[in-house]
Formats: sequence, structure tokens, C-alpha cells
Amino acid sequence: MNNTVLSKFLLHIGDSQLVLAQRLAEWCGHAPELEIDIALANIGLDLLGQSRNFLTLAGQYEAEKRDEDQLAYFRNEREFFNLLLCEQPNGDFAQTIVRQWLMDHYHVLLLTALTQSATPEVAALAVKSLKEAKYHIRFSTSWMERLSLSTAEAHQRVQQALDNLWRFSAELFELTAEEKTLVEQGIIPDFSSEKAQWDQVVAAELKRFELSIPVNGAYRRGAKQGLHTEHLGYLLAEMQSIQRSYPEMTW
Repeated sequence: MNNTVLSKFLLHIGDSQLVLAQRLAEWCGHAPELEIDIALANIGLDLLGQSRNFLTLAGQYEAEKRDEDQLAYFRNEREFFNLLLCEQPNGDFAQTIVRQWLMDHYHVLLLTALTQSATPEVAALAVKSLKEAKYHIRFSTSWMERLSLSTAEAHQRVQQALDNLWRFSAELFELTAEEKTLVEQGIIPDFSSEKAQWDQVVAAELKRFELSIPVNGAYRRGAKQGLHTEHLGYLLAEMQSIQRSYPEMTW
């Protein structure tokens, strides 16, 4: 088993969860209703906990043996491997829900597949995280339905959010050439069936919501190469500011 490749794959998962958690944290005190404020904060905390577990395991497989805090706070944006979808701004409530809904479908399929990993630690983290992911998708799906099938303005905002975010969906489930060696060893699946299932389920749900799949001229990729949109640098600057200013600080 190539520990370096596995470590980077785990970072890809942990980074995506961490960045998405940070985005949800930005809603604290600003959500449309108190109940939604608490729900988004709790989902963000779930994702943060999942990220801590995946980053910790990633650090155990890498040569530097960095811990979760070192990985979260002392890497620059080119060293992060999160999905580009996660780092997109919250926008309005509709855009946050669409982003969360797309990611929730991804997480449920990803984690379900990883429960069959030949590496016990990976399988155990997937089993633990999957329980939370199944709640997350119930929440985001209920709001996708409520918004898209309610007023004309709400429907238009959801469609606009989908139009803005869809171009970042192509890299979901994509594997690098190096990661395909992990597939051969049974450590991770090839995700081709998961990608097909994601496409099918999302398309069917969008039809139910009376939404149209955007027709994009080009998709954006770059997560696993550390190539990001302009938004990640600002997000990391805020998230890492205290530790960068006061290294090794503890509560």
C-alpha cells in the first residue's frame, strides 16, 4: 500500500469536510430563522468532527506525521485538496442549500462505498460518518423541496444557485492515476458506479423539484492538484488567522 497516496486521498475527504464546515459556520447568527441557524451550525459541527477524524488518519499515513491542527491551520491553499464545490461562497440561503444538497448526495454515496474498504481504519470512519450524512441529506432535501416548489421567487433563486454551482460537480468521485492503485488493493472503490448513481439520483430529484440541469460550456476541476477558485484563500485566511498569529496556542 502506498501510504503517501492514501494520505492524500484522506486529506481530500477531510479538507472537503473542513472547508464546508467553515462555510456553514459563517451562517451563525445570520440564518433566516433561529431553528435553521442551529441546524446549520450542528451540521457544520458534524462535518468538523468528521474532518478531524480523516485529517488525523491522513497524518498517521504521511511521512511528516502531522496532527489535525497542523494540517488544518498550517497549510496554504495550494496544499489543500478540497472539492471546489465546498469553497464556493454561501450566497443567499438558496445557494447554501443547493451546495449542501449536492455535497450531501456525494457524501452518502462516498461514505457508503468506503465502509467496504480493506483498511479497517478507513471503513470505521466511513461507518461513523455515514450516520450523520444520512441526517444531513434529509435536512437539505426537505429545504430543496420547500424552496423549489413554493413561490416563484424562491424557485428562481434555487435555479440560479444550481446554475452557479453545477460547473463544480464534474470532479466529484474522480480518481487520480495514483489513487487507482488503491482501487486495485481494495482500499477504495473505483467510484464509477457511485458517480453514475449520483448523476441518476440528482437528475431525478431535480425533475421532481421542477428544476433544470444547467448546460455548461466548461466544468471546473483542480481539487486534487491544489488548484482552487479565488474564494479559498480568503476562507483560509479567516479560519487560520489565530493559529498563524499565535502558533502553538492552546485553550
